[in-house]
Amino acid sequence: MKILLFYLLIFMSFTTTAQERELKLTADVWPLFTNVEGEKSILTDLVTEAFSRMEVKTDIEIQEFSDVIQGINSGKFDGSPALWISDKRKEKYHFSKPYLYNQLILVGRKGADVSANSFNDLSGMKIGVIENYDYGDFDKNQDLKIISDKNNQKNLENLLSDKIDYMLVDALLIQYMLKYQLNDVTQHLAIGQKPLLIKSLHLALGKNVEDAEEIISQFDTKIEEMIADESFNKILELNWVKADVDGDGKMEMVLGSNMAGSSAPQNIYGLMMDNTYKNKNGPQRYYVDGKLYENWDNIPKSYKLDYVEDKTPSEEDAYIRLDF
Repeated sequence: MKILLFYLLIFMSFTTTAQERELKLTADVWPLFTNVEGEKSILTDLVTEAFSRMEVKTDIEIQEFSDVIQGINSGKFDGSPALWISDKRKEKYHFSKPYLYNQLILVGRKGADVSANSFNDLSGMKIGVIENYDYGDFDKNQDLKIISDKNNQKNLENLLSDKIDYMLVDALLIQYMLKYQLNDVTQHLAIGQKPLLIKSLHLALGKNVEDAEEIISQFDTKIEEMIADESFNKILELNWVKADVDGDGKMEMVLGSNMAGSSAPQNIYGLMMDNTYKNKNGPQRYYVDGKLYENWDNIPKSYKLDYVEDKTPSEEDAYIRLDF
């Protein structure tokens, strides 16, 4: 009886500790991925949901990006919900598997040629980017003119006033533009079909954090569960996403509602989209309501209903905006 009581106390102590675990995370203002409380912030929502399933509390502080890195390095914060990975950072942090990819698409004015396959196809062009973001070397094209501004809204204004030739916009933001501002987009903008640059996003924890590797392993598992149970679709507010739900290395179309549409989806945001966009034919299998279907025709007709959205015009539809 004493032995049983001893093990029971150990179990209760372990359970209490696990439930009281709290991680202090930090990120910068990066609409719509990370942002201050009350603003759309999909990455902090995704990470918070994954940790809540682990019964781990999270406190996420938003600050300048330079303070983000300094705060993690000093131990003031345990890590960040969203960081790009690099060899230098891997020396200091443990990283999760990629849970999202930034896929940067070329956007120009209506009628512009947006068919470039690499930055080498854009010599002499003025490209709008966001200042202080690490885009890399732009395929080492020295003939590009990189114009930095503070956000996507400013880059859009620069584009429409002919100050730049193109801007780079994340594919997910493109999805939101097409969803909420379709008339503005089709009237004023040309949008490329392939990402010119892809950056993987990860949860990062400092190597000094207790049980960091185990926490990240559990986080990866919860992310897989969220993809399979369509939580990603709901948090991203997208009816379809593309992800490897069965772990076979191939992508499936994942439906986030019971309305698949009257025809096969064409414009899909890929959660785990590294080099798979190069496959022009795209994935053939569909994951609908917990079941895999080998092709569109195999999906039951009961799901082939058009997704209904409120497209009632408002006063805001009178002008172009980027409400990221």
